[in-house]
Amino acid sequence: MALWGGRFQAGSSDMFKQVNDSLPFDHVMAVEDIFGSIVWSRALKQAGVLSADEQSQIETVLSDLQVLAQDGKIDFAASNEEDIHSFVEAYLTDKLQDLGRKLHTGRSRNDQVATDFRLWVKNHLASLKQDCVNLLGALLQCANRHQTTVIPGYTHLQRAQPIYFAHWCLAYVEMLKRDISRIDDLSQRMNQCPLGSGALAGTTFAVDRYQIAESLGFSSPCLNSLDAVSDRDFVLELLFVASTSMMHLSRMAEDLIFYNSGEAGFLQLSDNVTSGSSLMPQKKNPDALELMRGKCGRVFGHLQALLVTMKGLPLAYNKDMQEDKEGAIDTVNQWHICLCIGVEVLNGMALNEEAGRKAAQQGYANATELADYLVAKNIPFRTAHDIAGKAVVAAIAKGVALEEMSIDDLQVMHKDIKEDVYPWLALDAVLDKRDQLGGTSKKTVMRALYVELENWVMLKAQCKHDG
Repeated sequence: MALWGGRFQAGSSDMFKQVNDSLPFDHVMAVEDIFGSIVWSRALKQAGVLSADEQSQIETVLSDLQVLAQDGKIDFAASNEEDIHSFVEAYLTDKLQDLGRKLHTGRSRNDQVATDFRLWVKNHLASLKQDCVNLLGALLQCANRHQTTVIPGYTHLQRAQPIYFAHWCLAYVEMLKRDISRIDDLSQRMNQCPLGSGALAGTTFAVDRYQIAESLGFSSPCLNSLDAVSDRDFVLELLFVASTSMMHLSRMAEDLIFYNSGEAGFLQLSDNVTSGSSLMPQKKNPDALELMRGKCGRVFGHLQALLVTMKGLPLAYNKDMQEDKEGAIDTVNQWHICLCIGVEVLNGMALNEEAGRKAAQQGYANATELADYLVAKNIPFRTAHDIAGKAVVAAIAKGVALEEMSIDDLQVMHKDIKEDVYPWLALDAVLDKRDQLGGTSKKTVMRALYVELENWVMLKAQCKHDG
């Protein structure tokens, strides 16, 4: 049933319906639309528009439809309705005739869709937070399994300084903690209810907007009707939070793709997240990680598309805003998939500790330690840096590691270099000297891992409580 047909003498063309109708994608908000309609019917009863019996009949029919929607038993594709709002109203009117037509009193699709979409985003933020917590936990468990595994750390994709693999895991834990905090911030900031704002100027019926907001699970009503129906900041923030998190996932995927490569060989991905080649039998491709990296750009695109859509819109509602939903729905789906596949990747991969340690000892990653050794001899760091650099050049010419240079060769660089330099250049010493907060020493990494595991347990409990 059309919600606006009285003004028109002719129906919509098939082509217009293709561009206008949103039921093919906004049916995902069916449960939210029905919930909002039930609460609105109660508000109308309180305002004296509906009798107690009328409201009861409406809520009964809507509750039955809500169960069907929750159970996935509605064939939306078979409907010719314009959107989820007209679908629900048509169902109600079919069951209750003119009584069903009373429900939309004082309400506009503008405040209705704004409310439905906020409810949908709120519901999905809770599950996405759980997804982030699950991936954070997988990183912590991976760090716990590989406490002593060493790999090279990189800058400019060149070996820089050795790190514990657990330290690498904890870097992404920090990123996920920020993602979770942004989800929490968005959940709080968007927690206002548009329902009761009408088309743009408010409603003339004496509904209690504070009670409506509380009944729908919002902390308060939106305070300005113009803003309430035209605000899509919450969608933009969802897309931004998702884009930032997907960027983190893409970086993690890139690291793991490289670590899995034949050139590095630090780890082996499990069969259930890789694929083979149709031509080359030996191939084992990191497709799950490559798709995670690729889907990041897709989510970025949805954010950019909505920013461009919103930038030129006057107050209040404009039909351009219908373009907010498909990108947001797809973003939530892709983000969820990537967070989940990240857990599978981390849980299934096997590390090659020997290859990681061997690579960490190459590339003259202990050159900084030679400079620090000279600083301990009261040589200015810049001078020590130059001396260490010349030592690297000499070692390269001889085809040996720094720690394999003879003391005579090292003393050519500076007379104060003694036999006690060799313990400074050993791999374990290079690692464990970095024992300040945030460093990669075994002590600091284990301390950080212990703290983060405790925090993770509390996060899990919080998600369970919120859920």
